[in-house]
Amino acid sequence: MIDGEQREALVYAALGDSTGAGVGARQGGGYVARLFERIERARPGSRLVNLSVSGATTEHVLSHQVGRLAEGGAPSLVTLGIGINDLQRLMLEEYERNLAEIVRRVRAATAAPFVLTNIPDITCAPAVPEFMRAEVRKRIDAFNAALARVAAGHSLTLVDVYTKSRELLPARPDFFCSDLFHPSDEGYQFWADEMWPAVEQAIEQ
Repeated sequence: MIDGEQREALVYAALGDSTGAGVGARQGGGYVARLFERIERARPGSRLVNLSVSGATTEHVLSHQVGRLAEGGAPSLVTLGIGINDLQRLMLEEYERNLAEIVRRVRAATAAPFVLTNIPDITCAPAVPEFMRAEVRKRIDAFNAALARVAAGHSLTLVDVYTKSRELLPARPDFFCSDLFHPSDEGYQFWADEMWPAVEQAIEQ
């Protein structure tokens, strides 16, 4: 994108959980709101339809979010960040099936670019007890592998926030908010920064 060049407005529809909704942010919102700030600067007049809900699982996305994709008009971009709340509730096979069904329904509704983010290394969160971390990390690895399979199978863009978060978060307690689990403003900014190159490329298609 050429600096200063104005492009037509677009509609950004976001599916997800509390991280998409911005739980823990003091100002600026979650990664979705921070991505939209950049989109709106590049495409004045753009609209955000943020369907993300705190506590959402893949089942919630299927039952309450996908059907509302067009509420703000035909989407020009769709993002999905889901899985943290599924880790303790679903078997891996159920999670992967739900992801595939989400993709199928999104694709039936729109041909807009669809960008997914995987699950960050939440085992670094102070709220996660030390004795649970190894097992939780195994689950995250397995769920992220399922995400990668679904994304590859449908030729979707998958942003890997897990790898860098695993390296960075142990030394950045400021990336967590006061509940010691959800991201802080700094944590959400990191997440948005990691996603922006893929989102920027998607909206330039």
